[in-house]
Amino acid sequence: MKNLITRALTGFIYVTLLAGCTIYGPVSAFFFFGIVAAATIYEFGTVMNAHAGASLPRAVNSLAGFILVAAVWLFCIGSDSALRMTGLWALLLLYIMVSELYRGSQDSLRNWSLCLASQLYVALPFALLPLLSINTDEQAGRMAYTWIYPMALFVFLWVNDTFAYLSGLTLHNIFPWKLFPSVSPKKTWVGSTGGCVFTLLAAVGIWYVQPGTLSLLQWLGFAAIVVVSGTYGDLVESHLKRQLGIKDSSHILPGHGGLLDRFDSALLAIPAVTVYFLML
Repeated sequence: MKNLITRALTGFIYVTLLAGCTIYGPVSAFFFFGIVAAATIYEFGTVMNAHAGASLPRAVNSLAGFILVAAVWLFCIGSDSALRMTGLWALLLLYIMVSELYRGSQDSLRNWSLCLASQLYVALPFALLPLLSINTDEQAGRMAYTWIYPMALFVFLWVNDTFAYLSGLTLHNIFPWKLFPSVSPKKTWVGSTGGCVFTLLAAVGIWYVQPGTLSLLQWLGFAAIVVVSGTYGDLVESHLKRQLGIKDSSHILPGHGGLLDRFDSALLAIPAVTVYFLML
């Protein structure tokens, strides 16, 4: 019961912060996701240093991730500083490469690869979020911020995770087939199906209360892509942890594990949804 209360309280704070910062405006959204990206990259580096024989420069790599998020957000609002931020991000990556000459590392190639992987796997997804929320208002002649799409993405992820768990817990004895037993033995096809069904219903609900946004078919496509890519995001992080022989990426979120554990689904869902929106 104590663990359940802790998990619920942590989840409430997490959802409140994410939703509040996303809805309040682009500045609060940028700082929230920029800080989350930097902290998650730092956690990634800590895990790799402890369990993969690496020696990543965590602070510099985390700063580079934050700068990448800032560069894309600035680009989306039409700021001239976007190019400077991109240049700074590139300089930080070059610094990481050159610093290996002076750090005496025994496996520089591993460190370089993992630093670049963390930029692509963690920082880039959070950097892509403004492509879902910031667009040009042609009538007003300025940039407009629309929080409903990034917020809907996370709502779909939460609904999918919750109802996949509940469906699997309720029906796994009747439909015991595993989804990907070599990576995540507890995930079942019936759980994934239940999560998908309720996520599609959530898309219908959002379409009903937001009639001036996407069409019903587009909302359903949005939800379906989140379900598929989010599930794979969860499996990818589970595979990573299995390779490293760990259960949680950290214990920074009581009852939930680490930031990688909390945002694993989003790290693949955000790029997939961004491509979907670009194709609409």
